[in-house]
Amino acid sequence: MESEKSEEFYIRLKAQLEESTSWPSDYLYKFIVLTDVEKINRIHDIFNNTGAVIESKKSKNGKYTSLSITVNLKNAEEVIAKYKEVGQVEGVISL
Repeated sequence: MESEKSEEFYIRLKAQLEESTSWPSDYLYKFIVLTDVEKINRIHDIFNNTGAVIESKKSKNGKYTSLSITVNLKNAEEVIAKYKEVGQVEGVISL
């Protein structure tokens, strides 16, 4: 059930991106994750060698870290592929 919902979400996202964006284009990802060095490093690794600019900011109490990642991508499929890769990291919230 969850995977079906995810696929529907990605189909809609792809259509919206193709309609509203000229490719290649910069895309801004925003994620929130528990402050855990291993999880944050996994997200960094996903965007390694892509020329991404990654900004990290811890929450007031330090429990969570927000990641803003700007990267130039060729098309909507690349955007979705990165969302799916990051989605494999446990506990990540995509905004």
